[in-house]
Amino acid sequence: MSMRDAADGFGRQEAPSAAVAADPAPDWWIYRGVSEPHDGIRDLPPPPPWRSFADRTQEHARSDPQGMSATDGEHARPDGTRGAAPYLAEREEIHLVNMALLLRRPLLVTGPPGVGKTTLAYSIARELKLGPVLRWSVSSRTTLREGQYEYDAIGRLQDVGLRGRFIDPRAQTGAETPEPEPPDIGHYLRLGPLGTALLPWRVPRVLLIDEIDKSDVDFPNDLLHVFEEGEFTVLELARLRQHLTRVMTADSDGWAELTRGQVRCHNFPVVVMTSNGERDFPPAFLRRCIRLEIRRPDRRKLFRLLAAHLPDLDAASSSACATLVDEFLRRQEQDGSELANDQLLNAVRVAQQVWNDPGERAMVVDHLLRPLNEG
Repeated sequence: MSMRDAADGFGRQEAPSAAVAADPAPDWWIYRGVSEPHDGIRDLPPPPPWRSFADRTQEHARSDPQGMSATDGEHARPDGTRGAAPYLAEREEIHLVNMALLLRRPLLVTGPPGVGKTTLAYSIARELKLGPVLRWSVSSRTTLREGQYEYDAIGRLQDVGLRGRFIDPRAQTGAETPEPEPPDIGHYLRLGPLGTALLPWRVPRVLLIDEIDKSDVDFPNDLLHVFEEGEFTVLELARLRQHLTRVMTADSDGWAELTRGQVRCHNFPVVVMTSNGERDFPPAFLRRCIRLEIRRPDRRKLFRLLAAHLPDLDAASSSACATLVDEFLRRQEQDGSELANDQLLNAVRVAQQVWNDPGERAMVVDHLLRPLNEG
């Protein structure tokens, strides 16, 4: 076969696609699969409330080193708080959150994916004006040290070497060249989410330890020791034996002063640990936590959830809501499907645009309500 024949054959195979592309495009499409660039992005509707980033305040506010009080050793709270999505807490959940606050105990939140475990932490931080949430995502390789602090020893050594490469004028006259001074260690040491939460803030910070059930088997007990003591030592600073050291924090552009390398809390942080229930925890760990189980929402709560996130639903959209809620619950209860609440929110959001087209309705259900446990 010649190259021209192959090219002609390829062109014939593409003809059906061209015919499909020539079909009228739905009004809500922004990307249309055409070859010519266009300005359709200007017609993009506003984002769903749970995906809007334009009106949130600064995610990580600056920690002013002058906020350290000379009398009480406390930090001023940063001003920025990430906008939290509405969390519809049940009465029992509110009780347990308040128990954890009263007892200064970690809150272990268990439940299937997508029921709002993470959202609860942001809801607490926003309602109580506790500043940006310090989020620590856990994996099987996570260590306690990563949450406490990170020290870039290699970067510091490289900077020492770079300083030594500059030619000192005294070297040309035979004078002894002094050794370059090592750069300030504080520029290479950053407190992690746990370390930042344990600083002596005037009001507690919210520390979210996400998916703790994915951690190594020893991680919960390691974490428990720090929670019981409310402090830890930065070993690299302790060896220097200098009184005050200014180090970076987990907040963007945040700095804090440590005395002899000690990180010691004044108010125990509001600790929210989430778990998908994939493992058991040791009794010593559990007895020091307030345990909260978030169950799958029923029909009433799902409608409350939709009303909170999509308050502008019209009559046609309300009909789509009822159908999608029923299908959402049917798949969970009868088929054993794992579905997250935000899948329903996404489905209703798209259904507002396409519900009058039976073919597009089917695509909404098939793709946006696809079970998480389906391969």
